[in-house]
Amino acid sequence: MRLAKLLAIFSITVIASGCSWFGGDEVEAPDLPEQELYQDALEMLESENYVVAIEKLQLLEARYPFGTYSEQAQLELIFAYHKNYEPEAAKATADRFIRLHPNHENIDYALYLRGLTAFEKDRSFFEKYLPIDETQRDPGSALDSFNSFSTLVSRYPNSPYAPDAQKRMVYLKNRLATYEIHVARYYVKRQAWVAAANRGRYVIENFQETPATPEALAIMSLAYTQLGLVDLAADAQSVLDTNFPGYQANIEQAKQESLLNTATFGLLGSSNEPEQEKVILPSEAEQEETRSWFSRLTFGIFDDEEEQEK
Repeated sequence: MRLAKLLAIFSITVIASGCSWFGGDEVEAPDLPEQELYQDALEMLESENYVVAIEKLQLLEARYPFGTYSEQAQLELIFAYHKNYEPEAAKATADRFIRLHPNHENIDYALYLRGLTAFEKDRSFFEKYLPIDETQRDPGSALDSFNSFSTLVSRYPNSPYAPDAQKRMVYLKNRLATYEIHVARYYVKRQAWVAAANRGRYVIENFQETPATPEALAIMSLAYTQLGLVDLAADAQSVLDTNFPGYQANIEQAKQESLLNTATFGLLGSSNEPEQEKVILPSEAEQEETRSWFSRLTFGIFDDEEEQEK
C-alpha cells in the first residue's frame, strides 16, 4: 500500500515537471516602464516589424490604460493594423478611438487611417496586377472609405491629410457612380424600368460631375419612356441634350441584348450591336477557309499537332 502511494506521488511529480518542461508554466513578461515599452513599440514600427509592434502596443494599452502614452499608442495601433493588412482590426480600433476621444487633437489622423484602410481593403494582389474591373464589385468598402474621407474634409478642412483625402474621394465617387450604372444597365436588360430609373436618379442626385452622369440621364429618359411618364422622360432628355450635346447613349443596346447573350459573353443569343468588319489579308483569308472548327475553338493552339497528324 505504501509502495502504491509512493508510485502515485512519483507519477504526479513527473507529470507536473513534464508540463513545466514543455511550456506549461508561462513566463510573464517583465513589467517594463511605460515609456520604455512605448519606445520599443516605435522601434518595431520603424523596422516594419508590425506583428511585434502590435503585441507591444496591446501590452502597453493593457498595463497602462490611463498612462501618458495611452492615447498615442491607440493611434499607433491603428497604423500597425493597417500596415499589417488587418483591415477589420484597424477599423474597429479607429472607431473606438473616435468614440472615446472625439475632441482629440489627432482625430483627423484617425479618420484618415480609417478611410485609407477601407480604401485599400479590396485591393488584393490580383486587382493590383490584373485588369479586373473593380467598379462591378460590391462597393461596401468604397462607400465606407468615402464617408470617412468626407467626414475628415468637412470637419477638418485644414488638416494636412485633407488634400490626399479629397483626391481619393474623386476616385471613389467615380467608382461608386460607375457601379450604379452597371446595376442600372442590368435592370434595363431585365426591363425593370422603375428600378433602372431610380438608379439613374440616384447617380444624378449623389454623384454629379462624374463621367457616369450622361449615361444616368440616358437611362432615366429610356426608363421613363417605357413607363409612359412622358414629361419626366422629356426632362431627362432635355438635361442630357443641354449639358452633353451630341451624346450617343448605348443604353438601347443593353435593352435589346438577351440574357443568354450576356451569360455567354456574346457567343450565343441575339445582339443588335453592329459587327465590326474584320480586315483580313489574302493569305489570312485562305487560312481562315481551311481552318477546322477545333482550330477555331482552341484559337489555333493545337494547329501544329493537327498538321503533324495530317
